[in-house]
This record gives sequence, C-alpha cells and structure tokens, in this order.
Amino acid sequence: MSRVPSLSSPFLLGFDEIERALDRVVKGADGYPPYNIERLERTDGQPERLRITLAVAGFTRDQLDVTVEEKQLVIRGRQQDDKTRQFIHRGIAARLFQRTFVLADGMQVLNADLKNGLLSIDLARPESERVVKTIAINEHE
Repeated sequence: MSRVPSLSSPFLLGFDEIERALDRVVKGADGYPPYNIERLERTDGQPERLRITLAVAGFTRDQLDVTVEEKQLVIRGRQQDDKTRQFIHRGIAARLFQRTFVLADGMQVLNADLKNGLLSIDLARPESERVVKTIAINEHE
C-alpha cells in the first residue's frame, strides 16, 4: 500500500488524528483473511449502508468476535488445534487473526451474519446535517 500524502498542510486543521488512524491501518494490514467492502443500495430513506464480508472458512460463530473499540471495528478469529486428529497432509492451518477497520464519526455497526464461511458485517453512515454558522466579527477602534 502506498503512503497517503501528509495531512500537515496549513489548510487542513485538526486532521492529525486521521493521519494517526491511517498509520495504524497500514501497519495492521497483513492480507488475512481476505475481504470485500461493498456499498448497498439505499432503500426506503435508509442512510447509506456498507457491507464488509470476510472469508472465514473453517471458523464457527463461537470462534469469531466482532467488537467496536474506540472508533475501530475489530474482527478476531481463533481456532484451536485439534490434537486428536492425525493429518497425512496439513494444508489448512488453524490460525488466529485480527482485522481492524477504522470507522468514521457517526458510523454504526448494524449486524453481523455468518453463512457458508463468509462473515458479513453491515454498517450505516447516517447523513450528516449541514451546519452553517455565522461568526460575528468584532470591531475594535
């Protein structure tokens, strides 16, 4: 992944937290498990929705955790090695993972579903209100 241009422009004020979040995302991206992010059609005046789908074949619901921690969606998977099984060939390893997505202000996690080895997590981004505020200019003589 290429480095995002610095947000230290004098015209971008208060964006230092976003730059730190981008650094965390880049450092935590290892490629497993693979995932898709899709935009869902708006229906009946609903806010914009997104769906993150992770390929978690071999994991059960009890082996997966989905949490929101300080503006981050964190998905963890943990499998235990079954010591009672004797493998002739082992191509599917039991492994741990943690996938983190930084959430923008106002993003809401709606639900999570596991079906056919795919974990789908739906999010909503409510419409932000357009706020216009007039600032009084004080005059000193």
